[in-house]
Amino acid sequence: MTRLRLVFMGTPEYAVPSLEALLAAGFDLACVYTQPPRRRGRGQRAEPSPVQRRAEQAGLAVRAPLSLKDAEAQNAFAALEADAGVAVAYGLILPPPILRAPRLGCINAHASLLPRWRGAAPIQRALMAGDPETGVTIMQMDEGLDTGPLLLQERVPIGDQTTAAALHDRLAALSGRLLVEALNGLAQGRLAARAQPDQGATYAKKIDKSEGLLDWRLAAPELARRVRALSPYPGAHFEHGGARIKVLAAESRPSLAGAAEAPPGTVADARLAIVCGDGTCLYPLRLQRAGKAPVTVEQFLRGYPIPAGSRLSCPATS
Repeated sequence: MTRLRLVFMGTPEYAVPSLEALLAAGFDLACVYTQPPRRRGRGQRAEPSPVQRRAEQAGLAVRAPLSLKDAEAQNAFAALEADAGVAVAYGLILPPPILRAPRLGCINAHASLLPRWRGAAPIQRALMAGDPETGVTIMQMDEGLDTGPLLLQERVPIGDQTTAAALHDRLAALSGRLLVEALNGLAQGRLAARAQPDQGATYAKKIDKSEGLLDWRLAAPELARRVRALSPYPGAHFEHGGARIKVLAAESRPSLAGAAEAPPGTVADARLAIVCGDGTCLYPLRLQRAGKAPVTVEQFLRGYPIPAGSRLSCPATS
């Protein structure tokens, strides 16, 4: 097998299994690119990315440029003389000189079945939309946003209780396996890219924290999907008595007797069934108050009762 010389580009935890898969497969990792350390926490200490930490543990060279747009950064990248660049959730735009520098170009592992859910938040958007499946696409990168030719795809079903956290971990592991398969196929000349269709393309815009506020005017199944899509971050929530209460797990059920006529946001029973816009109810299963540990709904109500008949507010319309 041809031992390809690679430059790996990635930043968050999602990219770590891909880096580990390439190491385990015996590829020559010439360098790892990642975003610069970010200041976090109360002390605002600069913390390296998960990819940087793993790369340094493996004894790999690491670079963390602010940008790849200037000639100096592009020349330094080209000087690595890589056979291929591999990008997984890197977070920086790769200019044309970077894309062209490796002999085989740059490839990317994207957490969707392209062309559906191009963009920053494919896992969350697939869950919010109620997609029955998603997957991982390995593509040859071009100058567009996730528009490059397709190399490999593998599908993954989305279950009724699948959360973003669970899907994240499954797709991260799958990305690593498919990257190894794609790189071996390219090295041996037995894998050809095919043009990505524009038909069926959708855009997965970045998740905004404001999307976590539950709007009881929406249908309960839609809110249940939102809870799963935003678990663990930024978390779906509602507000009551000045407190922000995270809903970590929930399910939708048919309306209780008489609840269908109640306004959205009405607490319909002692179990915290909440009336939604379609007349059905959202049943929170796990909740969390600020500074408290996650608990079951029964434990939550013992410490923070919300009686039947209470009215939870809906977000203001713009």
